[in-house]
Amino acid sequence: MHLISRSGHRYRQFDPLAMVLRCELRCETAVLDGELAALDDEGRPDFYELLYRRRPPVFVAFDVLAINGRDVRRELLMVRKRRLRAIVPSPATSVLRLDDPVVGDGRALFDLVCANDLEGVVAKRLDAPYRALEPLPWRKIKNPTYSQGVGRWEHFQRRS
Repeated sequence: MHLISRSGHRYRQFDPLAMVLRCELRCETAVLDGELAALDDEGRPDFYELLYRRRPPVFVAFDVLAINGRDVRRELLMVRKRRLRAIVPSPATSVLRLDDPVVGDGRALFDLVCANDLEGVVAKRLDAPYRALEPLPWRKIKNPTYSQGVGRWEHFQRRS
């Protein structure tokens, strides 16, 4: 198992985490969509703790794209979420978390995200297949006052 970015970069520094994830998933193989994070004492993601490896990383699974070699991207998100729940141990482990959807009016959730200085929310249609190309069936809505967003991309610019 490997952790790979959406641009195809393999995160070799997280190979130990990938090996643990492989053991914890209840399937032979899987392609998951999710995010690496380091969590603070309240369980909130902390970008700099992850970047500087000051806390152990966790993987938060959002979606499943394939299970045991079977492509499930054409299935509806609500079906893929059920499949994901079936292969992720419950309760969450020390390195593997499941992102549960919040159904309904997202305004209250977004207000809560902003009040707690979190990055934002992703709004997805439960009746949509997975698509990585335009038009996307989801929207990322960022918190405009997110404190960890300031100067963040400077860490990823190539140095000449």
